[in-house]
Amino acid sequence: MLILQRKTGESLLIGEDVRVTVVSIEGGRVRLAISAPSEVSILRSELLDAKLANQDSAVEEAAPAELLGLLSGLPKKRISEKGEPNNG
Repeated sequence: MLILQRKTGESLLIGEDVRVTVVSIEGGRVRLAISAPSEVSILRSELLDAKLANQDSAVEEAAPAELLGLLSGLPKKRISEKGEPNNG
């Protein structure tokens, strides 16, 4: 993993086609602008987690609370074979 420090208005390049620019930093939140070709997919990680959980639930039954937890950023809870919550 590469960790960089950037100030507002500064950018970084990923390959030759993707540019990430820091737009603003306010109260611990960073706003980024991403410029990339249309064929490059850009997706927030929590949406990818929800997408994968949705695909898994189509294959096997998942608890609705677990799926909602993914959308709200809560830690995943596993349900044991006996139907009891298990945080493992």
